[in-house]
Amino acid sequence: MIFLVAALLLLGVLVGAAAHTPLHFLIPAAALIAVWLLVFTVRERTKER
Repeated sequence: MIFLVAALLLLGVLVGAAAHTPLHFLIPAAALIAVWLLVFTVRERTKER
């Protein structure tokens, strides 16, 4: 239960910080994170075979 509370608190802090970040910084940062997650997913799926 403590883990869930900590995760929700961290999510709230991150969303709050993103709400005050300028769009010209937020959009490239979000794209970079999306690409990183895509690369991670592809690497994990190809490692199984």
